[in-house]
Amino acid sequence: MLLSARALFLLSVVLAPIAVRAEGEAPPEALHAPAGTDIIVTAPFARERFTLPTAAGVLEGEALVRDTRASLGETLARQPGVSASWFGPAASRPILRGFDGERVRILTDGIGSFDVSNTSADHAVAINPLTAARVEVVRGPASLLYGSAAIGGVVNVTDRRIPREVPAEAVHLDLSGFAGSAAREGGLGGHADIPVGKTGLVLHADGNWSKSGDYRTGGYIYSADVRNAGDTETLARGRVANSGAESQDVAVGAAFIGAGGSIGLALSRLESRYGIPNRLAHGEENVAIDMRRTRLDARAELPLSGAFEALNFRFGWADYQHDEVESTGAVGTSFFSEGLESRLELVQAERNGWRGASGVQFLSRRIEAVGEEAYIPLNLTDQLGLFTLQQFDLGLVRAELGGRYEHSAVQALGKTRDFSAISASAGLSVALFDGFRLGLSLARTERAPAAEELFADGAHLATGSHETGNPDLVPERSLGAEAVLRGRGTGWRMEIAGFFSRFDNFIYQAPTGAEIDGLAAFEYRQAGARHWGMEAEGAATVARLGRTSIELTGLADFVRADLLAGRGHAPRIPPLRAIAGVEANAPHLGGRLELEHVTRQTRVAVNESETPAYSMVNASLSWRPFGEGSNSSIIASVNNMFDVEARRHASFLKDYAPLPGRDFRLAARFAF
Repeated sequence: MLLSARALFLLSVVLAPIAVRAEGEAPPEALHAPAGTDIIVTAPFARERFTLPTAAGVLEGEALVRDTRASLGETLARQPGVSASWFGPAASRPILRGFDGERVRILTDGIGSFDVSNTSADHAVAINPLTAARVEVVRGPASLLYGSAAIGGVVNVTDRRIPREVPAEAVHLDLSGFAGSAAREGGLGGHADIPVGKTGLVLHADGNWSKSGDYRTGGYIYSADVRNAGDTETLARGRVANSGAESQDVAVGAAFIGAGGSIGLALSRLESRYGIPNRLAHGEENVAIDMRRTRLDARAELPLSGAFEALNFRFGWADYQHDEVESTGAVGTSFFSEGLESRLELVQAERNGWRGASGVQFLSRRIEAVGEEAYIPLNLTDQLGLFTLQQFDLGLVRAELGGRYEHSAVQALGKTRDFSAISASAGLSVALFDGFRLGLSLARTERAPAAEELFADGAHLATGSHETGNPDLVPERSLGAEAVLRGRGTGWRMEIAGFFSRFDNFIYQAPTGAEIDGLAAFEYRQAGARHWGMEAEGAATVARLGRTSIELTGLADFVRADLLAGRGHAPRIPPLRAIAGVEANAPHLGGRLELEHVTRQTRVAVNESETPAYSMVNASLSWRPFGEGSNSSIIASVNNMFDVEARRHASFLKDYAPLPGRDFRLAARFAF
């Protein structure tokens, strides 16, 4: 009965509203024109989203301008099936269908983000959302192309730091900026592409800066559980201490582009300093993370003939460091990471509806932690992967097959563990009746344990735990299925997805019941696990008033995750959520009003507290000064209009750092 009620709730919310080859110069608008949310480019070749056998999401254009926040997780937190870890505004990593950390790969144009955000929730993703031109969230066969750590999915951020097209003007500019009241924040960004004569050489430069203070929350800062057990200090309202941040990044790039292919490089530098919201426990106050990363990227695309269409090459290298700085100015712990990743893809020419791509990927990573919380020993990881993705257009039916073999070697503490992981997936997309398609997929995936899961040993104050790894862990295996029903027609669209995964040797942190140095002790163990859930979204145009259209939209998602053999629920799983909205759009103006409701989470793990429900009302008004064909816009919005107290269940800090209160925002982007 519970499943039926939840499924009906999802349906009621959603159904109620019911890589291009460069050849010469592009028109002025081409550099800024989005690929379109109906096209998925996270693969060696573009694919139509409507015919995919699995769910996928795209954030770009005006919606990206409106939703951009200080962290990638918060930028994507309103997408179907996506939540975020929320360790304050600056450190929030995407969570896909309840999966995070080592089960979600964060990419920049197909190459990893080269940070340590997978090792702890207080470590920020080293990607500035202001640089994003497009973000895709992908699951299913295509995710196998990017490594076993993509067992939960892939978030791929596309930027323009290596130019893809030759501008027609002397200079192509993108200028952006934003301001927000809840954290007294602001930011500016500028991007320029400059063609050098008729040589096909395009130069790129960009710079971005943002700064925020301590953010203000609605209601109490501390949760009811903390208030009931504490003193008057726990009755505080207002701003969350030590939650401010400042970041800046710059990049230069260049590419030769022509009918014979393209080749390019980009060099970037990101610096960020952000506070970790204070907690009552563990005696830590005003700790800040000072992060620096230097990154080099390369891309080449070579057109071929005959049986193969193109040869694609991507390379990335980065040197990353962050210091955890105490209130005295002393550095408590430092993390160092150096890594490189490369991938070579051979794309097949289409023949009678059959096309595909195969390739090889290499990843090498060195991570070291030094200081008081060096719970991760010096470790080296090397991975070599072979992969293929094959697509068949059979008319009413489209099929996809994916496969990956990956060998990993993890070294630490004088020990080396070698793993071989084999993953495969198959999917079908079937045309039903007019405007509807059904996607079905099955995937058998394996993930090798990460160095942190094997060798961690020490205090981790950010999560209030003492972590102990397990060097005897074996690869994690899952068998998953997904069904997606899509429909579209004149003035309407909808998508409903259901998914189920059964894990063997699922790796998780189990409380031991002991305390070490005043911290709860956790150790990595393995057990069977089960994940399942649903996602749904839809939109329908209900009226037209001249050139203005009125549209109703809906979105809902939930996930259930349990450890088998009586081990209880998995921790920090997002509860059921629904967003219903109404939009009005005219050539120069647009507006949106929406209600977001997140239900109470009572399915909690051992040592985890429940999270109350909340409802937020958000509104925005956009102005397109150059008309609907332009990608320039100015957006005024208010989020959490009624200043409610809201806590994200997936956050380690939910009892100490709720989501922001009422936030008036102004964002602008001009492209010319």
